[in-house]
Amino acid sequence: MSFDPRREDYQRLGLRFARDLDGSDPASAMHAFSTFGRRFASMRDTLPQSDADRAFHLVADAAVLVDYQLPFATDEQVGPIVARAQKMLDEAIALDARCHDAVRMRFAGTRPSFENSYDFLREGAPEVLASCREKAKEAASGVTGERANLAAEIAMRPYYRWMANLAEKALICGRNRACIKLAHELLEIDPADSADVRFTCSLAYAKLEDEQGFDAFVERNAQLERGIGAEDAWMLLSRCSLAYKRRDFESARMQLRKIAENYPHAMLNLMDQKELPEGVFSRLAVSPGSEDELILAISEGTVLLMDGRYPFGAWVEQEARSMATPQDLRELELEKRDER
Repeated sequence: MSFDPRREDYQRLGLRFARDLDGSDPASAMHAFSTFGRRFASMRDTLPQSDADRAFHLVADAAVLVDYQLPFATDEQVGPIVARAQKMLDEAIALDARCHDAVRMRFAGTRPSFENSYDFLREGAPEVLASCREKAKEAASGVTGERANLAAEIAMRPYYRWMANLAEKALICGRNRACIKLAHELLEIDPADSADVRFTCSLAYAKLEDEQGFDAFVERNAQLERGIGAEDAWMLLSRCSLAYKRRDFESARMQLRKIAENYPHAMLNLMDQKELPEGVFSRLAVSPGSEDELILAISEGTVLLMDGRYPFGAWVEQEARSMATPQDLRELELEKRDER
């Protein structure tokens, strides 16, 4: 799910490499392309690339540092990792001023407030859309078929990420109706929901206690649901919250049981309710139906879990504890002990 920065880097250069091959000699071109994976892994700089390609490669490396290494770094490692990532993003912007991922991530690195982030992203969205559409048109020119579709889709991804991040900020700021509007706008442009904005939207419907709107939204996007169960953790948590708010506790418990059926170690994580750092490049890439996906959904669901004078999260923890196995309770106690 979501965007893998290194995979996208590979796809971008793969498309450029294929475009530059000699089309008059298909056999030689096919042989040359068979070496692409090896050259990308060990001799990336020998591949044809533009300043925009080089800029995105720096973005991909910075994303790996911030989103996948920084959360596990020691106190001594944090400073150097952040400084290295910021330098990469500055270099990316110097190479390509329209590298919108770098601009967005660099702004996030200044640690603005949620409101300032929301305003920055909202104000920049029209320009990013126009730029990405222009790049998509350029990318698809001169190629045909699936290759043209992929090139255009990749060129649009910075806008998808920009808008998904804007929807997340709207949710965190309590702008739930704005979050829903933004999600619907993005889904109009990207019906495949590459950025998984429907997850953010489902939380906003639950925050508004708009069950009718939530059900209509889920039905409209049912074909997009991924994972091992009929629904993902975001949808199930949202349904659970809606049932809890209308005091239908049995229906809410049923959603918790569905989470347990769909995800490993569900009760342990529903008791623990970890909060993860927000992904800077995009929503963190995790496997559908995995424990990591559930942990991520619970973290993003904090806007529901901590809502109200008697937080929904306290009820979820209490119910999960009553449903937990002795092994779950032992593991949670060990985790708490290690944290102390």
